[in-house]
Amino acid sequence: MDQISTFLWFDGQALEAAEFYTALFPDSRITDRTPSPIDYPGGAAGQIITVAFTLDGRGFIAMNGGPGHPFTDAVSLSIDCDDQAEVDRYWDALSDGGMPVACGWIKDRFGLSWQVTPRILPRLLADPDRAKARRVMEAMTRMVKLDVAAIEAAAKGDAP
Repeated sequence: MDQISTFLWFDGQALEAAEFYTALFPDSRITDRTPSPIDYPGGAAGQIITVAFTLDGRGFIAMNGGPGHPFTDAVSLSIDCDDQAEVDRYWDALSDGGMPVACGWIKDRFGLSWQVTPRILPRLLADPDRAKARRVMEAMTRMVKLDVAAIEAAAKGDAP
């Protein structure tokens, strides 16, 4: 197990979420399931209280902690995508039962926020040509799901 892992609080959906996420990302798997030895606010003795899993080799722990602690946009997981096909694949999977937000952000069906971002975007936003970076930022802020071709067009000054 990693020395530092992301710990996610779910209301009875920890195993379902871990199964969904590990099926979505390469190099991912569930590594442990821990049943609770006693009744607790999130469930009964014998039910799964935590699920340890890796996503692309990074450690996470999902806990069935019970109600009252929903996820907020203050914490999100970011996916760096190679191209539009990868953006589309992750976006489509996470939007199934989820809710698109803006600027590449989406809440999945469990309420966890994700940023689905093509790798070209941060590079263009940091471009020394600040006019180019501004055009890219302005284009991105008008998008919900990020569009690589539109971002590249904005960088070239070919925005609609």
